[in-house]
Amino acid sequence: MIQEVYRKERNSYKLDLALNGEYVIELFSFPNPPQRPTQPEATGLRHLAFEVDNIDQVAAHLKSNGVEAEPIRVDEYTGKKFLFFFDPDDLPLELYEV
Repeated sequence: MIQEVYRKERNSYKLDLALNGEYVIELFSFPNPPQRPTQPEATGLRHLAFEVDNIDQVAAHLKSNGVEAEPIRVDEYTGKKFLFFFDPDDLPLELYEV
């Protein structure tokens, strides 16, 4: 386990797990998650996240190739930048700066 954080504003927990310090899985708990198939906080496997070295550069690359992405945000616990965009089936994909 890397860390466990209680997020009071969402009444939920976020648990970060790692295997050999390399593969990271984030688990979230929500008391009443929505059943929507495309939103990150819905029930089940919600999205895949990929590490990138420079989120600003990757965001510019996505934009130059016509891929719409949500604005870059900063993880309040790690201080790292991330963004979401959607695959052709409208499922969320996350890019997270290391």
